[in-house]
Amino acid sequence: MVHGYTKEIKPLFRLTSQGAVRDFVVDGDRLYAANNMGTVDIFDLPSQKMVDQIMIEPYLGIRGEYIRSVILSVDRFKGKTLLVSVAQNGFRNVWIHDGIELKNIVSPRDKLVVSEARFVDENKIMFGTLGYEMILYDTGDRYQAYKKKVEQSAFSDVVLSQDKSHMVSASESGEVTLIDVKSSEILNIYNSENVDKVYRIDYRNGTLITAGQDRRVGVYPKEGKAYHIKSNFLVYCAALSPSGKIGVYSSGTQNDLQLFKVKTGEKGDSLIGHFATLNTIRFVNEKILISAGDEPDIFVWRISEF
Repeated sequence: MVHGYTKEIKPLFRLTSQGAVRDFVVDGDRLYAANNMGTVDIFDLPSQKMVDQIMIEPYLGIRGEYIRSVILSVDRFKGKTLLVSVAQNGFRNVWIHDGIELKNIVSPRDKLVVSEARFVDENKIMFGTLGYEMILYDTGDRYQAYKKKVEQSAFSDVVLSQDKSHMVSASESGEVTLIDVKSSEILNIYNSENVDKVYRIDYRNGTLITAGQDRRVGVYPKEGKAYHIKSNFLVYCAALSPSGKIGVYSSGTQNDLQLFKVKTGEKGDSLIGHFATLNTIRFVNEKILISAGDEPDIFVWRISEF
């Protein structure tokens, strides 16, 4: 269906995880999908097949029942997979899988409620906790290089810049904070475009995008004035292409994705096919993006210039 110069695009293909996807990361030709059934399913993108799996053992609930671990986040760096799983009493396990062995680096004994974990380098990991503490953790010496309380609101998302020197984190207050990873110094606070909880953020080539409960997509370009796009429904997810020139956000009650030009805010094609609320969108390059939501299917899309 064509609307003016824009059209509705259907997915190039789908991959199906063992459970509802909570997060995913692409590393080369492989996609690593974390789900609510305690597995990270590893897909080969060229063949469109699942080729491997990392499994987290169920944990014992308070009534003596075994509960599958929801895996909240997954990341990759130099052949290692980093994941965060829910554990007893709401605490978290953080794991590193080196391709052979699964190693636990944070357990419920540490009493940390980690929401996301991202590799900074081979030995350092950034944790974002529910209480909005950003923790730089050294896996080699097993110590916290720093713990920084960013603000009083609950944490919602963190993204590292492409060179991993800066991180951008968001909260339920609607503020987004730019932090120097090495020093933990706050470099900037973005608060002009959202008035309520920011669900997801992305930061590419100096440009920031936010997805808000206030039905706004906040855009803070590398050059030019910040602005927002009004949506007709809660915006659960947003992402930027590697150049920062193309943006995409979840749009409407049908869980569509809406493309737009960052420089002008001009809307492009819509991507249709999701059945559930979106939670992760990642560009592989300027032409290919991948999206997932609270459902087993992962959608791979090819977009055209506009």
